[in-house]
Amino acid sequence: MKSRETLIRLKRFQVDERRRRVAQIESMISEFERISSDLERDIKIEQDRSGIHDPGHFAYPTYAKAAIQRRDNLKRSANDLKTQLDDAKAALGEAFEEMKKAELLEERDQMRERAEEDVAAQAEPGAMDLMRTGARA
Repeated sequence: MKSRETLIRLKRFQVDERRRRVAQIESMISEFERISSDLERDIKIEQDRSGIHDPGHFAYPTYAKAAIQRRDNLKRSANDLKTQLDDAKAALGEAFEEMKKAELLEERDQMRERAEEDVAAQAEPGAMDLMRTGARA
């Protein structure tokens, strides 16, 4: 039974680790999206300030060009993370299923042990009385 308890602890640990990974990826995605929207706002402000909205124009602000490139990189990274998030969620689901299977096996074993104890107690009613009176003495 000790090995089953160890297996259940291991499975719970794996589920917790995968939950942390999913949360970490979700946090990174939201941070990248927040920074991207901040950059979008900065680009708009810089374009309005200079009066030039065409990135191909020779006098287009350098800061706006750099911010556009950074924003695009962040969006690309966020999209890559979304793929990783899907994979991490799938791994979490698998780990959760494995944990549930191990817990169900443990529960089944405990029920079988209880049933065996009940059968043994019913088969030897005198032995149970002796155990009860011996325990009181």
